[in-house]
Amino acid sequence: MSYTAATVQLLTTEGTLVTSDATAEYLPYIEKLSDDQLRDFHRQMVVIRRFDLDAANLQRQGQLAMWIPSLGQEAAQVGSGFAAKPQDHIFPSYREHVIARIRGVDLMRIIEMLRGLSHGGWDPKEHNNFHLYTLVLGSQTLHATGYAMGVQLDGATATGNPDTDEAVIVYFGDGSTSQGDVSESLVFAASYQTPQVFFLQNNQWAISVPVARQSRTPLYLRPGGFGIPGVQIDGNDVLASYAVTTANLDTARSGGGPGFIEALTYRMGAHTTSDDPTKYRDAVELEFWTKADPITRYEKFLRSRGEGDAFFADVEAEASDLTADIRRRTLALGGVPVSDMFDNVYSEPHPLMDAERTWLENYEASFEGGPA
Repeated sequence: MSYTAATVQLLTTEGTLVTSDATAEYLPYIEKLSDDQLRDFHRQMVVIRRFDLDAANLQRQGQLAMWIPSLGQEAAQVGSGFAAKPQDHIFPSYREHVIARIRGVDLMRIIEMLRGLSHGGWDPKEHNNFHLYTLVLGSQTLHATGYAMGVQLDGATATGNPDTDEAVIVYFGDGSTSQGDVSESLVFAASYQTPQVFFLQNNQWAISVPVARQSRTPLYLRPGGFGIPGVQIDGNDVLASYAVTTANLDTARSGGGPGFIEALTYRMGAHTTSDDPTKYRDAVELEFWTKADPITRYEKFLRSRGEGDAFFADVEAEASDLTADIRRRTLALGGVPVSDMFDNVYSEPHPLMDAERTWLENYEASFEGGPA
């Protein structure tokens, strides 16, 4: 799938700003951005890509049980991530690594989770309302809709004060749209006119199933059947992602009801490190999306504005420093004591757990000093 006449694009693949009647309503959001904010878009995309690639290498080297790449989806995430205000609540799927970083989550929390050292990862209240990753795909749309209903019932939205009014944004993939949870969440969001934005990252593949097989109609049209307006954007255009998400969140906070954004992007790597995309993808498709790379096009845009080599070198150095630090900290993590599996199963000491713990300790001890 490529871009269509309906796709909102503010930045061409050559890094040129699109000024037309179709973009007029969104360009003011870009014009308000400072030079530092525009630079930070690039910084976040480059740094997270380096982190993402190195985390995949750590998994291949046996340091992680699994890794979930975000390679190629940086613009969709960075733009929408910066569109959310501190009081907004973000419900991610499981590959929104850069949004976690934007909201103040130490990336080691993700590493620890995928190494098997934690069952959750972080406290959303301590990280600007960035909620936990959801590996039961689609369920986060229900969580987000329920939370948005609560925000509405608490009177924390549509008060007329944009500095305090809250909204909710939820991330999910094209594969999740084939699940009942997403349809159910759209029903309740439309019925209650919740203050939320559904942000669909259409990366073209639900593991090995192409989006064309999942839906015979563009996905941004689907919410219209529930009474929710949808818009399709170039998800590899960080400016479009920022502007359109900002507009939708502003509408949600002001009492205008839910919105739906389909961001056309591409999963450049595997679904997870347990997947081999060469088994089902062809080179022509990969070539098309490689030319639409979000980082390359945005660098062209910044250079056209006069950004020099020094800035890009600084960003590369920051990315190198971060990945080196993550690797050092990962290698120092160690493992989880086997006995931990018996803790917190029951709220009070339990004879069954005590017996199983003793059995395991005796079993492990039987190997000490035995034949190699």
